[in-house]
Amino acid sequence: MREIIFDTETTGFHPDGGDRITEIGCIEAINMIPTGKELHELINPERDVPKEVTQITGHTWEMLRDKPKFAAIADSFLEFVGDSILVAHNAKFDMGFINMELERAGRTPIHPSRFKDTAVQARERFPGSPASLDALCKRFEISLESRTKHGALIDAYLLAEVYLELNGGRERRLEFRTGMELDGKIVYPARPPRPEPFGSRATEADRAAHAAFIAEMGDGSVWAKLGG
Repeated sequence: MREIIFDTETTGFHPDGGDRITEIGCIEAINMIPTGKELHELINPERDVPKEVTQITGHTWEMLRDKPKFAAIADSFLEFVGDSILVAHNAKFDMGFINMELERAGRTPIHPSRFKDTAVQARERFPGSPASLDALCKRFEISLESRTKHGALIDAYLLAEVYLELNGGRERRLEFRTGMELDGKIVYPARPPRPEPFGSRATEADRAAHAAFIAEMGDGSVWAKLGG
């Protein structure tokens, strides 16, 4: 199963109020394991970056002014995503910005049914506990050493580890695959007989040694009664 685990950085919280995407980081995962394929873009937001946002992301207008606008990377983003499910933490936020930018670029928005929210999943699994990405990394003992600022690609890789743990961790891959499950029991299908039975691999010397060993036991041995 192919999924895209992604994160965005923005100029603020309101895609309908003039805020824009400044960075997008996407990684491909097959069966929840990253494949190494990624898409990472810094984006010209076509507006200023508030100081409080710079303190969180490190992004400034000066560093983004010569980067491509979202419209210039829209097609490469859509090509990378394909028809896969998109996994994000607080997905409603990222979905709002992605679809706003796609509409601005004259592209079709991505249907909400294709977004999966790990924050919702975490709250369902750990009700009443903090469900931020940082809190989940600490819960699952995932290192945050590489994260000095919020960065879309770094956060996407951290989220990939959290997502795997939320779904059973690496142990989920250790499962029976050869049998069928019936009423909670593993039932293995009957194997047909081998078309041609294996021939004996015993040599003449092996047979002679075996016969001599049986003879030493005498006529009353089980082996003698069974015919050796």
